[in-house]
Amino acid sequence: MEVGAVAAMRYVKDGIRAAKLVLEHTEHSFIVGEQASVFAISMGLPGPTDLSSPESIAQWNKWRMSACQPNFRKNVLPTNGCGPYRPSDSGDAVIESPAYVDVERWSGSDEMAFFGSNSTFASLQNHDTISMAVIDRAGRIAVGTSTNGATFKIPGRVGDGPIAGSSAYADDEVGACGATGNGDIMMRFLPCYQVVESMRQGRDPEHAASNAMSRIARKYPNFVGAVFAVNNKGAHGGACHGWTFQYSVRAIGMHDVEVFTVKPRDGGLHHPI
Repeated sequence: MEVGAVAAMRYVKDGIRAAKLVLEHTEHSFIVGEQASVFAISMGLPGPTDLSSPESIAQWNKWRMSACQPNFRKNVLPTNGCGPYRPSDSGDAVIESPAYVDVERWSGSDEMAFFGSNSTFASLQNHDTISMAVIDRAGRIAVGTSTNGATFKIPGRVGDGPIAGSSAYADDEVGACGATGNGDIMMRFLPCYQVVESMRQGRDPEHAASNAMSRIARKYPNFVGAVFAVNNKGAHGGACHGWTFQYSVRAIGMHDVEVFTVKPRDGGLHHPI
């Protein structure tokens, strides 16, 4: 039940390390914006650093040349431009939010680790959200999520990545959950908190994950998202909506990860270790 999070942090590359510093060296749970960067650098992380790349600058310039479309604004004028924006007088000027996708990759672990990815979009050149849970030999559980957020988001937007209970949640007595997808929708449901509490009430990981996804889908049938779940015994499962989701597992004694695929029509996948 310890939490550390940062959001809207610029000029510091390693957000998950900054979040861990909040957890280990403050009595706070969440630090944001410029002061999150100041905190991280004061605690020894490299910075300030220019995090732009030639590829990201080119992508941004192309977006600007396309009248800043798509973007996440709605009911504003101008409907097809880069602003400045103002509220429209009616609900006619609606700009649809793009269906963005977070994808994940993993760098390895000595212990049992669980993380997710989207098989269609994940590659060495295209990856973003990482959500990982680890169970150590003493049975302690940790989970973390790191993301760059939605492409072309409105400046200052915070997604579900740093929201405890939404993108990640863990309890040594029960298990852990990690999530990815449309964070603006998913954070309204705290799906990972729900998954862990469902496992606390006796649901296996597969059904806990499926139940969390179905609750969101009833309200937002077009959302894209996924969760993985693992209980404190090592049984795990996943569920998704709107895409084919993959998560991987590595346990002590395994030489490499094992990949599990969850399809929306399957509702979930369960596998005990």
